[in-house]
Amino acid sequence: MKKNAVFALIAIGSFAVVAFGQTLINGAGATFPFPMYSKWFNEYKKAHPDVQINYQSRGSGAGIQQVTAGTVDFGAADVPMTDMQMQEFTKQRSAEILHFPTVLGAVVPTYDIKGVTATLNFTGDALAGIYLGKITKWNDPAIASANPGVMLPNSDIVVVHRAEASGTSFIWTDYLSKVSPEWKMKVGSGASVNWPVGLGGQGNEGVSGQIKQTGNTIGYVELIYAIQNKMPYGKVKNAAGEFVQADLNSVTAAAAGAAKNMPEDFRVSITNAPGKGAYPISSFTWLLIPAKIADPAKKKAITDFLAWMLKDGQSLTSALSYAPLPKDVVAKETKAIAKIK
Repeated sequence: MKKNAVFALIAIGSFAVVAFGQTLINGAGATFPFPMYSKWFNEYKKAHPDVQINYQSRGSGAGIQQVTAGTVDFGAADVPMTDMQMQEFTKQRSAEILHFPTVLGAVVPTYDIKGVTATLNFTGDALAGIYLGKITKWNDPAIASANPGVMLPNSDIVVVHRAEASGTSFIWTDYLSKVSPEWKMKVGSGASVNWPVGLGGQGNEGVSGQIKQTGNTIGYVELIYAIQNKMPYGKVKNAAGEFVQADLNSVTAAAAGAAKNMPEDFRVSITNAPGKGAYPISSFTWLLIPAKIADPAKKKAITDFLAWMLKDGQSLTSALSYAPLPKDVVAKETKAIAKIK
């Protein structure tokens, strides 16, 4: 064999080893943090070309189901797993499941009302009434009284909600359950509920599409989707009695109290948080990581990514309208990485 051919085979063989040696991590779940995760995984790949993290945005329900079934290496959800779901995971996988908060975000009421360009104010009672089907006209006093000077039409309200099990729906219904006893009794909170009224849209993208295509609509989406799609979104009355618009400061304010009393398993709700300036429909979102990872390469890739996410990744959040984790939470999570064996 000629010398050049030998070198060529060595080069090809070396390339194959590098490609074969790449660690592939698969995840699925929440749409709420999808823009943030896409950015993180892309940036992490640049710094760690030997690790490829693939993520499918399918909703929190799918994320919990798939990580429990073992069809993905990690799940993602905007709703903490219930005790029953965690027990089922342990039964299926012979290990515990760990929750790692990643960022803070907000769910906002967004709307498309013919002839209305103002930023609307919404009380919790009004939002609950709309989604219960009790408030059916845009000029209903429950809406009009919070928006003096705004000419609201005598038009039917078209309600839009998520069609699939969704952490975004959990955040929305968790908030409504806290501000409306009637909502809590009749519907309750959950990733999937029996909606009294409305059209369903698949994912934040589907809800956004329904709102933009159908007149006189109201729906709920993650803040970044409203911003990216240039959709108006309203202010919501918080526990302190203020009408607050979702932004980095108001979401951070909502998390301030929870950070000091964060439970060891990181499962906590911060909707309708007390305190001045707090946006009431705010939430952490979580990566769901098995406590036992048999493949050493995957374990190293996942734990290294978590450490990077808590340190370097947090600096990338504000550009995509997510709030970084409080320092107290970062410190607790950094220690919790050691639980992954």
